[in-house]
Amino acid sequence: MNFNALRATAFGLSLTLLPAAGGLFAQELVPILPRVNVQADSARLEQVVDGEWVAVGTRKAHAIQHDYTRPYDGKPSYRFELKADDNTLAGYAPGETKGRAELSFCYATAADWAGRTAEDYDAAHRMKTVYHQGKGIAPQGSSREYRFAVYIPDDLSPDVCTIFAQWHGMPDRTLTQSPEGVIRRLSTEEFLELESRMVFKKDTGYDKLGGVDKKGRPLVAREPNGWKVEQGGYPPLAFGFQQGLFYIKANSDRRWLTDKSDRCNANPARQRVLEPLCSEFKASTIAYALPFAEFPKNRWVEFRVKIDWTQYGGETEEILRPGRLDVVMTADGRSEHIVDDAEILIGRNDDDGYYFKFGIYRVGGSTEPVCYNLAGYSEK
Repeated sequence: MNFNALRATAFGLSLTLLPAAGGLFAQELVPILPRVNVQADSARLEQVVDGEWVAVGTRKAHAIQHDYTRPYDGKPSYRFELKADDNTLAGYAPGETKGRAELSFCYATAADWAGRTAEDYDAAHRMKTVYHQGKGIAPQGSSREYRFAVYIPDDLSPDVCTIFAQWHGMPDRTLTQSPEGVIRRLSTEEFLELESRMVFKKDTGYDKLGGVDKKGRPLVAREPNGWKVEQGGYPPLAFGFQQGLFYIKANSDRRWLTDKSDRCNANPARQRVLEPLCSEFKASTIAYALPFAEFPKNRWVEFRVKIDWTQYGGETEEILRPGRLDVVMTADGRSEHIVDDAEILIGRNDDDGYYFKFGIYRVGGSTEPVCYNLAGYSEK
């Protein structure tokens, strides 16, 4: 019997079974199914992947898998896939959609909340700051070195619009703006009182009307009530593919309360490398760009990334110290210094810092199928 050709269907996937010791079989692809809302919930031990990750995004079986056919450094890599109909999130512009299947290096467990009260946890759940107690956070203004590797197959379409690695900010929703335009950080008690009578959709408040819909969600007014909360913005650093390019983009926002209507976001096909696109408070810089056709395919491409995160002044909205970015890309044993210790604005004016995720974050309303592998992450 040709064991390599034996197929089994599980979780809606066709899985190749390989012979293993003792007559057992090992799957080539093993779905990673648990998902964690890292902002609002702690991770149970069975939801932690390989002792260091939790999965976020669509829960379809093909979305995130251990891949034993494409190992990296002797371990199975992570295979990520989004099909055409896998977008589940609303995009930035009206009518746009986004799709997500990622592993987050930052999350909190019950052990991180040991010694805290149930009331403390419930407050963090409602404020969406549960993960602020967890691991994997680089403080604002700190310096870090990161390493990871990506494997892009040669059949990936050049039309994909995806981020495969990103560093995300950690907004605090107790920073609010009243209908009168007053920006203030509320106490926990003040925020919970506000949250008890309104719902925030992204950064915008809507009054609760009383009662719930068929899904148990509070009924809310159609029109915003004028309240705003800090909800974050574009990732401070992203590696991705867009408009036939591989790009690295750094974003900075020195405003204390992010203005979501300010869409300062450099287009890699239009913006010159290391020339920032700027608004009053934001800067968006294409740190590197390479034609998609020239990006190495069917092999592991490794990145070493050194970041000095920009230091901001909080309520003063000043830049106290610009950041720096240094990136080395290695393929087939050959290394290239693609970003050479460039001074750059990179980060957000939050009290807390940044955390790493990799996988697929499909944006811009794209539904182009995406599939590739990632592995080898470390930070120090």
